[in-house]
Amino acid sequence: MNQISLQQQLHLLRLEYEHEKEEFRHATEVQGIARKVKRGEAWYPVALGRSYYNSLNRLVVEVLRTENTEDDYAFEYGRPVCFFQENADGSLQYLNFVGTISYVESDPNLAGGARMVVVLPSEQALAALHALSRPGVQLNFDETTYQLMFEALRKVMAAKGDRLAELRDLFHGSTPVRWGSEPAVPVSLPWLNASQEAAVRQVLRAKDVMVVHGPPGTGKTTTLVDAINEVLRREAQVMVCAQSNTAVDWISLQLSRRGIPVLRMGNPARVTDEMLACTYERRFADHPDYATLWQIRHTLSQLRASKGCKHADARHQKIARLRERADELELGIRNDIFNSCRVVACTLAGSANATLMGQHFHTLFIDEAAQALEAACWIALQKADRVILAGDHRQLPPTVKCYEAMRGGLGRTLMESLAEHHPEAVRLLTVQYRMNETLMRFSSEWFYEGKLTAAPEVRHRSILSLIDDPLVWVESESSEEAVGATNGRLNTDEALLTLRALTAYCRRVGFQRIQDERLDFGVISPYRAQVATLRHMVRHSSQLKPIRRSITVNTVDAFQGQERDVVCISLVRANDNGQIGFLSDLRRMNVAMTRARMKLIIVGDSATLTRHPFYKELHARCKTMQVNNVRENSEQFKSEQFKSEQ
Repeated sequence: MNQISLQQQLHLLRLEYEHEKEEFRHATEVQGIARKVKRGEAWYPVALGRSYYNSLNRLVVEVLRTENTEDDYAFEYGRPVCFFQENADGSLQYLNFVGTISYVESDPNLAGGARMVVVLPSEQALAALHALSRPGVQLNFDETTYQLMFEALRKVMAAKGDRLAELRDLFHGSTPVRWGSEPAVPVSLPWLNASQEAAVRQVLRAKDVMVVHGPPGTGKTTTLVDAINEVLRREAQVMVCAQSNTAVDWISLQLSRRGIPVLRMGNPARVTDEMLACTYERRFADHPDYATLWQIRHTLSQLRASKGCKHADARHQKIARLRERADELELGIRNDIFNSCRVVACTLAGSANATLMGQHFHTLFIDEAAQALEAACWIALQKADRVILAGDHRQLPPTVKCYEAMRGGLGRTLMESLAEHHPEAVRLLTVQYRMNETLMRFSSEWFYEGKLTAAPEVRHRSILSLIDDPLVWVESESSEEAVGATNGRLNTDEALLTLRALTAYCRRVGFQRIQDERLDFGVISPYRAQVATLRHMVRHSSQLKPIRRSITVNTVDAFQGQERDVVCISLVRANDNGQIGFLSDLRRMNVAMTRARMKLIIVGDSATLTRHPFYKELHARCKTMQVNNVRENSEQFKSEQFKSEQ
């Protein structure tokens, strides 16, 4: 697929925006509260905690979940929310304002297991919220991120004679990628492997753009942290972005643990004291001048509230002086915070934060770049002279919900385009440290031209040694069914078969050994309905009860970036027509398969799936491996028996 023009991309982004907006409106009208709660898009009912002005002088209210459902939720920092109550007739009554999540965390000490802090637009909004008899909260349609992407694309298209225009012409024109000379003293990082060290050296030489291509388990984050550290030996400050808060948190945590001062813009998704200490809000509240600023703000609030004062002119003058002093203090605190950090970390959309206005960086790092829409990348690219992209475009692409927009190429990322048009700018990491060699080989051959090798310490890792097949296909002969308004897919009999396969393997390993060695398991399916069914089965399985906390059940998308000792995949699709839906996007399957360290169990209907060449080859590989392993194990047994008889 050729790279789409920025003008066409703007059109496709508009289609996606309208599609998602309409989808949200329709879901809000027809979905019941229970379904929204189940999908993690709402909490109902909620309790309201304290309200106060936070360190940035924003009115916030605490919202507490009252029922601990153990369900995941999609609330995270920066997302818009709206409040409602359910009327006697079952209809929903919404308040006419939108809040923004400032902070959200799971807390087992709370009755509902979670809480969030929401920024409100006014005190009138707070009063309206308290007037609700039984309030609830749900995600609202996110206009802000789309508007930022629209604006970014328009700015890029209009750019002339500046660095933004040069970067645009490099990505969308024929401008070649430029490189600097090798440093006089070669960079030596002996704790990295050869491909990782070469990637760091290439980052230092890049004048415009460079891609660190990190397949699963190849130490992409480790490489990126070392690259950032080396760049900071030559530059005062860099910006690090990613599409999601979770990805920003992960790279921020690794940098912080290396002793690099990180400023985290936006509150983290992974709420730990270590991460909170990096946030702008915490740094602001901990500044020595904050107490003075707070007192001035308090005095201002009292003066504004006082009415009927005889000395109105003097009061207005005092307010003006205090406001000027507050602005001075706030600017001073802000400058101190930015001057004391070496890395500014935020999401791509978060780079448009008003606090970052006027900030410019020579180098921008974008982690998980293969999951970010190009338009989102341009939000951050406006603040930089060069960009280092890291990720794997052979894994999951950005989420695009509109079929027409996806077909038009909206899901094609900057990283994909660079890999195709400027392969000299891509450095592949080739040594992986996650999977044993058998599990790695198929993915390496199909997606990475056979260039990956397993590190010696993981090459032969296994749980049951010679008596185990690392890669197994369990034949499912049941039928799928369409469920829900979106025609999702469910295969209940296959879910039961998956549970049986998992339970049987756990018995072979031994439940006590699983607990003693803290082995962990992932149960994955591409379809939400199948995940919900599998999750219910695992939760209510008496046999798996002793190790239930060691088992995670989720979608492929939710598992990206994670790994488990043992993974079971339920593929679901089983029909007479050979229709496999989005299983034909093989990047999704690459993610699912490469989560496993030592054992992968694939459950699927081969009659349906093997009509596709990828699944045909995968199925054949599994069967061949099982036959060979049976033969090898038999020969090994005979050899051991012969030795014992001697």
